[in-house]
Amino acid sequence: MRGLLVRWIVNALALGFTSWIIKGIEISGVIPLFVACLVLGILNAVIRPILFFLTLPLNVLTFGIFTFVINGFLLIITSKVVNGFYVSGFWAAFVGAILLSIISTFLSFLVRD
Repeated sequence: MRGLLVRWIVNALALGFTSWIIKGIEISGVIPLFVACLVLGILNAVIRPILFFLTLPLNVLTFGIFTFVINGFLLIITSKVVNGFYVSGFWAAFVGAILLSIISTFLSFLVRD
């Protein structure tokens, strides 16, 4: 349970830092940040594997780069669900997904469960 809480906080920090860097991603407070992180985590656990399976040939053709398109799409869905979390468009979501992956991986490496 502690590990899940640590991951949630680390991913919220990564999402907050990403929104600070990317102009098209805005978060209006701490509560929307944590709610968006929770919704994004649920979408990544439930919908992402289905989308990944359905787009597997395209993902193979692009050597995995299409995964960032899927992650960007999930960021856009999260912005539609969570009040106070806004993604302006596809490119902000795409670049945000790349940056979020990098920052989250780096922070997860620093903080071991």
